[in-house]
Amino acid sequence: MNIAVSDAVIDRRAIPAEARESTWAAADGHVIRRIDWPGAASPARGSILFFPGRGDFYEKYLEALEEWHRAGWRVTASDWRGQAGSGRLGKDAVTGHVEDFGIWIDDLALLWERWVAETPGPHVLAAHSMGGHIVLRALVAQRVRPDAVVLSAPMTGMSGPPLPLGMLHRVAQLMCKVGDPMRQAWKWSEKPGELPVGRANLLTHDPERYADEGWWREHRPQLVMGPASWRWVERAYASWIRLEARGALEGVDVPVLIISTASDKLVSHPANLAAARRLPKGEIMALGEEAHHEVLREVDAVRGPIMARIAGFLDRAAPPGSSAP
Repeated sequence: MNIAVSDAVIDRRAIPAEARESTWAAADGHVIRRIDWPGAASPARGSILFFPGRGDFYEKYLEALEEWHRAGWRVTASDWRGQAGSGRLGKDAVTGHVEDFGIWIDDLALLWERWVAETPGPHVLAAHSMGGHIVLRALVAQRVRPDAVVLSAPMTGMSGPPLPLGMLHRVAQLMCKVGDPMRQAWKWSEKPGELPVGRANLLTHDPERYADEGWWREHRPQLVMGPASWRWVERAYASWIRLEARGALEGVDVPVLIISTASDKLVSHPANLAAARRLPKGEIMALGEEAHHEVLREVDAVRGPIMARIAGFLDRAAPPGSSAP
């Protein structure tokens, strides 16, 4: 099923006219933001549910979300609780904190159940960075059953010291014991919440797309977030150990496309390559120096083939009319 996508330029600094922002309530009543597009085709091509990364917000991905909408998909994106416009879990408005990644897995599972019931299939789960990690954890635990999964630079591992995972986890546990686990794990900038110099070189080669993030942070101050807490770091390592367990990813019987770049300085590219090999229906789009971490926000020459690869993958893995039981 090929649906022509408009060549009109997408305004990355405005909520599209067809989209609607709202909120949903988690099991404990925590209020979380979401945004929905109805789909530009009738009937809809299917439905895509997207989650951003750590300290992230869905406004940064309006371009990709709007493109999927124009291609006929019913599209939804959601915050993670505790960041963007969905409150905070720490002691201040800047530090990213969570007591356990299981909180986010529970939120994902609940939204997935409700969302699948109200949207047409096939159903696709897509996520970036930390969001990809949580999606994989939910798949391993069989908390969600999508028809296909698309992961942009997923955090299957973190880029950092070449030390054994167990040792890294023990260091993080120690740091939580010797100080406040809610304190920031790394330095952000001299002014709290201000984007540090050189950060763009970690994320994208496209200065205009990078500047979009600053624009949204200025116009929606609630989106501003800085470093993670030491508890987040410790829980991230603990969660990574769960993914590394023998048979974990090997038991995920769902088509998964991983897009990863060797120049990523935030998540582990070797871990992503290994994850794609371990997944029974895993596929990898491996990039090099042409792409930084935010592959969906790269320059057009890099981003175009990525979006085309995703479209081709979904045509094969989640064709129109298909849907998981």
